[in-house]
Amino acid sequence: MTCEYIIVQAGGKGTRLEHLTKNKPKCLVPINNLPMLFHLFKKFPNKKYIIIGDYHYDVLNEYLKTFANVQYLLVRSTGKEGTLSGIKDALCLLPTNTPFLLTWSDLILSEDLQIPDKGQYIGLSKDFRCRWKYEQGKFEEEPSYEYGVAGLFLFENKELLHNIPEQGEFVRWLQQQNLQFNELPMYKSKEYGLLSEYEKLEPQKCRPFNQLEIKENTILKTPITKQGKEIAEKELNWYKYVQENSDFKQIPKIYSYEPFEMEKINGRNIYECGDISLEEKKTVLNAIVDMLKKLHKIGRTETDYFSVKEAYFDKTMDRLNKIRDLVPFANQQFITINNRKCRNIFFYKNQLEEKIQSLEVPCFELLHGDCTFSNTMLTNDLQPVLIDPRGYFGHIQLFGDVDYDWAKLYYSIVGNYDQFNLKKFNLVMTEDQVNITVTSNNWEDLQEYFFELLQDEVNEEKIKLLHAIIWLSLTTYAWEDYDSICGAFYLGLYYLEEIL
Repeated sequence: MTCEYIIVQAGGKGTRLEHLTKNKPKCLVPINNLPMLFHLFKKFPNKKYIIIGDYHYDVLNEYLKTFANVQYLLVRSTGKEGTLSGIKDALCLLPTNTPFLLTWSDLILSEDLQIPDKGQYIGLSKDFRCRWKYEQGKFEEEPSYEYGVAGLFLFENKELLHNIPEQGEFVRWLQQQNLQFNELPMYKSKEYGLLSEYEKLEPQKCRPFNQLEIKENTILKTPITKQGKEIAEKELNWYKYVQENSDFKQIPKIYSYEPFEMEKINGRNIYECGDISLEEKKTVLNAIVDMLKKLHKIGRTETDYFSVKEAYFDKTMDRLNKIRDLVPFANQQFITINNRKCRNIFFYKNQLEEKIQSLEVPCFELLHGDCTFSNTMLTNDLQPVLIDPRGYFGHIQLFGDVDYDWAKLYYSIVGNYDQFNLKKFNLVMTEDQVNITVTSNNWEDLQEYFFELLQDEVNEEKIKLLHAIIWLSLTTYAWEDYDSICGAFYLGLYYLEEIL
């Protein structure tokens, strides 16, 4: 009989992950842009899950309701300690005489690992250290890299665990039972229960859609998700339009569209250039503004007010409504954020809609659509180059409200979005207020200069309004990280309060 059920031990405070579990259970800590628990969902999308939670149980409950696309039941383990906590209750939800898998939530299984259809197995680490080992049919409390008990067990039926206690250490209890296991080698699997293991990972941006193959002089981009394919199509259309309708040079050279291969720009993302002098920053910002002005002039069309409403209000509220029950304080009329009493958008959405309806958008022009510092390279001679265009605005391809581009640039200068995107922020939620600090790009001093450069082109209040809206729209876009969802919401309210 094929194993249809998986019990996931997702309890415990995850204290060894330190600040990463301050606001959420460890099973929601993102690994390679996916919460630990969701790696299991991705590997076994058709299984039935019984998930044991306790620490930040309400966060886990709401997060699963919002984002889980598998069949699951959530069990609250209350007042018990150890890895045994909650397992007895979880077993009560299993049918009799059916095999099941029991695993820990901080174990990321390799793509190659196959679970046997029948038998009794124990997963053994082959390239990471575990505190217990299982060798020659015996459990020993001895660290091992080759025979380590990795936290994955396949049982033929729940009757084998009929006398399981309600608390204590699961492996220590197993040691006292007369159960024999076949060995299941777990090559390339990894446990992320320690902060030191997590910190070995490459920094991940929110929502990567492409796989990049970096060659000596070119970059090959391949979409890796359905949404990535849709984004790639819009990006390619944008590059084609720019190349066919202008002599605009401040984009990479495109060598091939299928596969998509482009010039590798020798330089740095602008958010990595906070170390240049203030005068150099002014020179660079001036160059960016001139570059975007030239881009916008390449093409224009009539304003589509349905797209304005979609981009600024409908999309934002759709995303916010999805996470309303997930974010702390989202059902309060006012939220204190960084010592500022902020109106909650859910209670003031009509005011936001009225402000959006009153915005002036004389025409649509060619947009980049996402011209943050993350999508702007700076060459070695301090020349800006645009990469990763968005290619649409609302319902319209290529063209849109140019103030959206200026707000995206402001998003990096003042909002420090690029550092937030790298999860370099600190979020503290107490009983009655929120404090959030984002690592600086070190460009905030140019806020006034930014508006001086655009004094005849933009309305400062509109840019600040769009900046707040962009933060609010980031909420479910950054769904893989609970702290990013909450942080984007609070930053949106914080900046919105300036202009509501």
